Amino acid sequence: MAAVDSGDNQSNRRIPQPTIRKAVTSLLKWKKKQISDQKPPISGDVDDFIYLLLTLKKIPHKDFTKSPKKITFPHSLSTSPESCRSCLIIDDRPKPNSQKLTFDFVDQKIKSLGIPISKILKLSKLKSDYRSFESKVELLNSFDVFLADRRIINMLPEILGKVFYKKKKKIPVPVDLRRDGDWKEEIEMGFCCSLLWLSKGTCSVVKVGKFEGMKVEEIVDNVVAAVGGVVQVVPKKWAGVKSFHLKFFDSLALPIYQLDQKDGDMVTK
Repeated sequence: MAAVDSGDNQSNRRIPQPTIRKAVTSLLKWKKKQISDQKPPISGDVDDFIYLLLTLKKIPHKDFTKSPKKITFPHSLSTSPESCRSCLIIDDRPKPNSQKLTFDFVDQKIKSLGIPISKILKLSKLKSDYRSFESKVELLNSFDVFLADRRIINMLPEILGKVFYKKKKKIPVPVDLRRDGDWKEEIEMGFCCSLLWLSKGTCSVVKVGKFEGMKVEEIVDNVVAAVGGVVQVVPKKWAGVKSFHLKFFDSLALPIYQLDQKDGDMVTK
C-alpha cells in the first residue's frame, strides 16, 4: 500500500494514498452533483478549489502566524501556466551595486527563458496606481495567479489590503528574483504551490486541488506533497498535528488523518 511520507525521518506517521483517493473521489462526485442540480455555492462565490484543512493540537505561537509558508506540489492549480493570467510584482526600489530590477531587464529575462508571465508590475507602480479599493478589486479580478519578489512580500499586505488578504485566495506567492538566481525554476515552482497561512486559532487551510482541469491522481499527488510540506512548517511537526481533512469551500470536510485521543495513534477512514 502506497503511503504519504511526512518528510520527517523521525516520524512513523503515514497516511495511505487510498484514503486520500477515496476522499478526493467523493468530493468530486459531490461537486458534480451540485453543479448538475444547479445549486449555487453557499458563500455566493464561485470556488472550485479543494482545500487541505489542518487542525493543530494547540494554537500556534504568533511567530508562526506572521507570514505565509509556501507549500509546493507537482501539479499546478491552474489549467497550465501558459493559459492562466499571471502577474509578477517586481522590486524596483533603488539598490546598491546596480542591483535594481527594471521593467526592461525583467521583461527581457523572462522572455529569453520562455517564462509565461502575462504582466510585469513594478512595486512603484503598484503603490501609485492601485491606491483605491476599486483599482485593487480590478487588479485582483484581472489575474489568476500573483507572484512577487520575496524581498517585498512583507510589504504587500499593507499595499494590497483586505481585498487580497481577507479571503486569502490570491495572495502573491514569493519567488526569489536575485539577478543571478534561477528564475525559471523559481517561477515554475510558484505556479505549482499554494500558501499556508497559519491562523490565530487551531484550524488553517491550504489549496491543493481544483475541480476543473485536474485529474483525480493529480489531486492525490498534490495532497501527498502538501501533507509533507505542511508538517515541516507547523509547530512540533507531526507531534503538533491533530487532524487533516479535505473539503471544498462549501462541502463537508472529509477526514484523511485523525489522532486517536486515547493512544495517540493515527486513525484513517
